[in-house]
Amino acid sequence: MKHPEIEPEPLVAEQLCGAGIDRVRRFALDLGTRGETLGLIGPDEARRLWSRHILNCALLAPEIPVAGVAGGRNSVADVGSGAGLPGLVLAMIRQDIDVTLIEPLERRTKWLEEQVVALELSNVTVFTGRAEEFAPRRSFDVVTARAVRALKGLLPILTPLVVSGGQLALLKGQRIDDEMIDARSAFDRLNITVPRSRVLGEGTVDEPTRLFTATVE
Repeated sequence: MKHPEIEPEPLVAEQLCGAGIDRVRRFALDLGTRGETLGLIGPDEARRLWSRHILNCALLAPEIPVAGVAGGRNSVADVGSGAGLPGLVLAMIRQDIDVTLIEPLERRTKWLEEQVVALELSNVTVFTGRAEEFAPRRSFDVVTARAVRALKGLLPILTPLVVSGGQLALLKGQRIDDEMIDARSAFDRLNITVPRSRVLGEGTVDEPTRLFTATVE
């Protein structure tokens, strides 16, 4: 479905979203229509909603392992979920994982809860509060975040949520390599191993994304 102010769906969207594409389309239409008014996206972001935001998040979906550290369904936390990027997109594409959306602003969690109901997502939980307030700690096999803050300040917030042997999978910008250098001391202090950055989507999407991954011991 097209909207005059929303970026048309790219051809690659169905390939990246798979069986979740119908839900993602409904989400994109609603976010593109109401997102700026609700303070979820900035001015003119609807015109690049698919290429800059939704497909950016969809590229993360195949990177999430099928099973968790202890086996069974993989549990994922999206910290600072905002409009649901990437958490809601992951949940729509990957019905085999359980996603918790952690967001401190109540007006945004109201939106997230509304979307969970509208999209009939049984694999999503919404938590209103900061990551530091979430209990129990060390609960998730994978913790993700997108465009929250620089790696050095972000890692101490995220690592307490990750089970031993679990993963960080963070969508970052072009400065990720510099951020990794700045965060070297935090890797040792927080028992973070195998830190790595790589580019996702080259040759597939117009705006590839950078992914930081690491294991939390």
